[in-house]
Amino acid sequence: MPDVPQIPDLIAFFDLLGVPANGLPGGAVARRYQLDPVGFTVPAIISAPGGGAIHDVLLNVQPVALTDLRYLTVALVAAAIAYLVPLEGRRWRQTFPRVDAIALGTRAVVGTQKALLNDIHWLPAILLGVLTACGGGVVRDMMLGNVPVILQRSELYATAAFAGGATPVLLHPATTGPLASLGAVLVGGAVCLLARKRGWMLPTEPRWKPSRIHRR
Repeated sequence: MPDVPQIPDLIAFFDLLGVPANGLPGGAVARRYQLDPVGFTVPAIISAPGGGAIHDVLLNVQPVALTDLRYLTVALVAAAIAYLVPLEGRRWRQTFPRVDAIALGTRAVVGTQKALLNDIHWLPAILLGVLTACGGGVVRDMMLGNVPVILQRSELYATAAFAGGATPVLLHPATTGPLASLGAVLVGGAVCLLARKRGWMLPTEPRWKPSRIHRR
């Protein structure tokens, strides 16, 4: 496998920025269930660094959320904001999708690059990137007794994460470093935003259905 560049500091910054982008929706979900402050805190913490923690455990490395207190601190701040400030209204609906799309692309790229740096094959590395981007939300939904959103008929969230994770792998022969990483973030974020804007969804059933064979 060719050498994979170190994760740029700029991408690491965006990865940290993705913590509140994932933690705030966890708090918004808690408000719908009318949970108490503890109920706000737990979903926010699980939504924010949860996917990255699962990713790190699978790679047999210590989760960064346990070694870098900034992740836990930002997640707790996001939970407090979600508890004190109702996240609703037109401004929230306009702002959040953009922040969420950038966070999705960033976490997918970071997860993929971390896996590649640990000598993981490119395909499972991309899937680990998807897990990093979506894993926290999946665990949060299951904890609250819901079918995870990415498994329902919804916008191409996991698909956008896959596109973001695959981009640095595809760009590696041509360019490396921050340029490839930023390009991957833009690809993942753009797919996420376009899917939401245009209502793109994966079909629940195949368009082509085999004809029934009648027995005599």
